[in-house]
This record gives sequence, structure tokens and C-alpha cells, in this order.
Amino acid sequence: MKALEEKGYEAETVTLSGNGVDDNRKDITYDEILQPLVKKLKEQQEPVVLVGHSSAGHVIQMTAPKVAERISKIVFNNAWILPQGKSQFDVIPDQEMAMGIKQMALATPDHSIPLMEEFIRGALASGVSEEEQDRLISHLVPQPLALFDTPIEADAFAKLDIPRVMLYCTEDQSLPPGAFMGMFQNLGEAPVVELQGNHEALFFRPESYAEALVQCIKKIQE
Repeated sequence: MKALEEKGYEAETVTLSGNGVDDNRKDITYDEILQPLVKKLKEQQEPVVLVGHSSAGHVIQMTAPKVAERISKIVFNNAWILPQGKSQFDVIPDQEMAMGIKQMALATPDHSIPLMEEFIRGALASGVSEEEQDRLISHLVPQPLALFDTPIEADAFAKLDIPRVMLYCTEDQSLPPGAFMGMFQNLGEAPVVELQGNHEALFFRPESYAEALVQCIKKIQE
């Protein structure tokens, strides 16, 4: 946010329900997860650029049809963009791992997905020091199962005529090469801006990430 504001942009972040540091309500529905974002968008006086990273890709798919008039542009950053009627768990390439994570969540009292440090260090935060990985992990919390296990109503989003662009982090090892690009391209032809970095580049390279976001906005305007 600070880096964007230094470039002359107003920026806000939204914490989805069940994802706050002090938010102990995890056993919630997908619609409940979306409520803070829907509320924040409805409060905007002018249309905004909506940026979604990772699982927030399908969060945008579910949110945008509810408040399309408040969104001028969409930036997907290595985001899960899902087909109609599919959940994120449904399209994870390693289905054995997906089902294992689901069973882990169902075994918890609040149906939350625990932090998986090995996956975070080896895939999401690859290529940075252990100290930097520790810093990232200190900010993360268990997430609601519903975010990953709820089938998405994607058809309504597909009908929207909101300009979009992909911010592609080129060193992302959380999925096989080309997976995030393929999900984005399934929406149709649209610009792509590349940024050298892993899946969590927004955390590890905030200044470069902000510059890439500005490039994304300019790409759409072109």
C-alpha cells in the first residue's frame, strides 16, 4: 500500500472473513467469507481497480457480479480462476494432496486448513532466505475450509465486460509451469505483465510489485 501511495494511487486492503489474525470464526460459508469485500466495494464513490492474488481469483469471480458497477479494472495475480461448478480443491493437480488437506481440515474443531510450513517454504516462498520465510509465516493464519471446498458460480463473471490483466510472477513454484497462465487465458485474450518473483512476491518485493501493478493499469488503459 505504501509503495502504491508513493506512486500517487490510493490503496486499501480487505481482510476476508475467517482470515483475520484475531478472527476465530473459521467454520463459515463462502458467502460469509466474501462479505467484507462486497461491503468495501459498495462503499466506493468511484469504480476501483480490484486486485486478486492466489485464491482471491475465484473470490473476484464470485464478488464482481454483485458489485460490477464499482469495479473499473481487474488484476489477477497468479490467481485461481475456476470453471463453473468447480472448487479450488477440484482443480488442484495433486488430488491426493487436496483430499489430504480437506481431511486435515475436517479433523479440526472449526474446519480450518492449518498452516503447512513445508509447502509454504518449498513452493509459495521458494528462493528466499529462511528468515524471510519465517517472517511470512508469522503473518499467516489457518483459513476456512469453505474457501477451498465450495463450487464456484463462474458463469455470471464470464458475462461481465470488465477489463482485466494478469500480473504473472515468473518464479512461482506452487503449481506446474503454465497453470496460472492457462486459467487466466481461459477467460479470453487479455494483457499480461511479468514480474520476477515467487508466489508471494507481493510480500517479498513490495516496491517491484507496486510498479508492476501500475504497469497492469496502464496496459488495460492502452
